[in-house]
Amino acid sequence: MQRRHFLQLSAASAGTAALGLPAFAQTGKPVSARIGYQKSSTLLTVLKANGTLEKLLAPRNVKISWHEFSSGLPLLEALNVGGVDLSADVADTVPVFAQAAGAKLTYVAQEAPSPSAQAIVVRADSPIRNVADLKRKKIAVTKAAGVHYLLIATLEKAGLKFSDIDAAYLTPADGRAAFERGSVDAWVTWDPFLAGVQKQTQVRILSDGRNVADYQRYYLASTPFAAAHPEVLAIVFYELKKTGLWVRQNPKEAAAFLAPIWGLDAATIELANSRRSYDVRAVVVNALGEQQRIADTFFSAGLLPKKVNATDVAIWKPA
Repeated sequence: MQRRHFLQLSAASAGTAALGLPAFAQTGKPVSARIGYQKSSTLLTVLKANGTLEKLLAPRNVKISWHEFSSGLPLLEALNVGGVDLSADVADTVPVFAQAAGAKLTYVAQEAPSPSAQAIVVRADSPIRNVADLKRKKIAVTKAAGVHYLLIATLEKAGLKFSDIDAAYLTPADGRAAFERGSVDAWVTWDPFLAGVQKQTQVRILSDGRNVADYQRYYLASTPFAAAHPEVLAIVFYELKKTGLWVRQNPKEAAAFLAPIWGLDAATIELANSRRSYDVRAVVVNALGEQQRIADTFFSAGLLPKKVNATDVAIWKPA
């Protein structure tokens, strides 16, 4: 099964050289490309498992290394301080926090919105029936993740402030543990963690991101790396696009492929993938309106140290 998937993706990658990509500089010096990713980084997980980027870039004297992070904020912190060069997809909120911290980051690509891929969940027998019932309740949420914005925006839509709830900042693993033992009243999470708790525990979705938060995920690079190696970004960009198309067109095969890697059953992964767009596209400055709304919302809630201009960023453009 895995060999068949690998051959499908390798065949798709064979045409990369014909895409008009920038020529690689012949300096003779090896280039290190350190890629940071999370469990929810589906497309780069597929590319990593198949060794696709290594096969394309090794002949060009580029060495890939992989570094896993628990969530997006520590991943971009590592990107900012030079711990990694490229970031797999992070939620739209994360670059906003990085901007506020003065990080020198370059937008490389964006996944089209996936608003139902993150949600607020409560236990099936919970007395909480609507968002207004969350007042004075303890809610597990990952700081600076997309779900952080989802929670704030959802509360505001219901006439509540973020200060009206007791936020417990937890990683996805700790959030689920707290939720299952009853230490928190609700949990805000994203796929595949959302699909996992739906399949394995009796829960209700109280509210998801539809009509509240677009949930667009971004791929980024450190600005020095993006300036020095645009040809590497081009290869990564086109492989992400093709892999996203493969996942969308082959949902069962993609779920079966990811199951042993993620340690989840294929049905759970297929549910999670059904809510993600995986539509990778170039970033354009005029499409950063949601980023500005996120920045303004966090600043108004006192969660950002300063105002952020979401369009004041470096953007890599494909050839």
